[in-house]
Amino acid sequence: MKPARVAVAASYLLIIAAISARAEITLPSLLADHMVVQRGLPVHVWGKASEHESVSVTFRGETQSTTADDLGLWNIYLSPGEAGGPFQMVIRASNTIQLNDILVGDVWVASGQSNMEFPMKELANPDTEIAAAQYPKIRIFRVEHRPSDYPRSDVEAKTWAPCTPENVAESSAVAYYFARDIHQKINVPIGLIETFWGGTAAESWTSMHTLSADASLMPVFAERAKMVDERESVLTRQALEERDYQKAVEQAKAEGKPALWRKWHPDFAAWAPAALFNGMIAPLTPFAIRGVIWYQGEANSGPRAPLYAHLFQTMISDWRRAWDEGDVPFLFVQIANWNTEPDGRWPEVRDAQRQALALRNTGMAVTIDIGDPVDIHPKNKLDVGLRLARAARAISYGEKLEWSGPLYRQLTREDHALRIWFDHAAGLTAKSGPLTGFEVAGTDGKYVAADAKIDGSSVIVSSSTVPDPISVRYAWAPNPTCNLYNREGLPASPFQAPE
Repeated sequence: MKPARVAVAASYLLIIAAISARAEITLPSLLADHMVVQRGLPVHVWGKASEHESVSVTFRGETQSTTADDLGLWNIYLSPGEAGGPFQMVIRASNTIQLNDILVGDVWVASGQSNMEFPMKELANPDTEIAAAQYPKIRIFRVEHRPSDYPRSDVEAKTWAPCTPENVAESSAVAYYFARDIHQKINVPIGLIETFWGGTAAESWTSMHTLSADASLMPVFAERAKMVDERESVLTRQALEERDYQKAVEQAKAEGKPALWRKWHPDFAAWAPAALFNGMIAPLTPFAIRGVIWYQGEANSGPRAPLYAHLFQTMISDWRRAWDEGDVPFLFVQIANWNTEPDGRWPEVRDAQRQALALRNTGMAVTIDIGDPVDIHPKNKLDVGLRLARAARAISYGEKLEWSGPLYRQLTREDHALRIWFDHAAGLTAKSGPLTGFEVAGTDGKYVAADAKIDGSSVIVSSSTVPDPISVRYAWAPNPTCNLYNREGLPASPFQAPE
């Protein structure tokens, strides 16, 4: 056969193969064996097929059918149901896909940066905790890191797997402890969708549509422009740092000294506005969920801190719009105590997080007492997960329990003193000594340590050096000394007032 005819024949075979491949229905990675689908909401099944191909789905004795559109895309919704399983799902078109071991329960998205990403294998006692992680009705879906310039229809992921000692080592410790507590208390299957990336900013997790629609968020794009303008010089600097690092590693090895840490730098692609929303959130939003747990904020400290209060609330609303389930519970961790640089502005970030509680169905786990002053990744993830779970049990499941430490509500003036009123204030107490952590300031704005005493559900603060205080703040330092708790042993949130 002549070369030209061989080429034509080969091209024809490739076209036939492509058409055949298109005839096979495909599903997104979220729809797979061992998945958990959200109870009480319609079960959404979607995928790709040939244009105008008939597709049917059978689940729990119900069958629904549809026809793929001009692009081969199709969607089917099946009736809501109660928790249970395992069930089987069958999807039929020109080919048949059978999904097995499906549970119906509650699906939670666990997202944020490195303290949510912190894996079980790095706990202080990993072997003991991993060996005990035998919860086959907790299923974990792990999204891989992938930024994108546009919203994707699917994620790269380690697909659903039951929580067992064999596969939990890489999973989020915070998310595991959260899911374990909810599973034990509520007694339904739990699906965890883990989608996080250490050292990433909130603007990367927010959609471009939402960012660009708000003029007050334009500083996000100014910061990106600066990052782009400096990119070449940053790469040159990093190359020199790597050279010096390798020399230092060789010297340390020769001298028998411990291994060195590389200097951290933001991931250029991951820090682009909307990049992680596009690649790691948007593809998840067709899948019904119970709520979100979130641990992030460190990357929005420093010069980004003043914008964070508005940006964070915008991001929460953006996710709720994307999932289109109303005000789904959004529970987050306030960043912990740590000896950061003086210009880190961590107190401002914590206060910005506290302000997000103005949104409905939000809850905050305060961790100002369980961080590590010398490690930005404290190993106590158990208390973090349990505090998030308490918030979920109260806000999402309606359990009558105290879920938060004292939260600033109102400031009133008294003779040469200020009275601070708190919510979640039953049984206010100073833990391990006299009440500390409060500062007051007069009209000059200079804060000094205050004398503080508990009076019912309020605290009275004053200072002999500030005869007429007008403002107060609490735990206003990167690694503060503070000890106000309520009866449940939950710590008060840092705050500054008036706001």
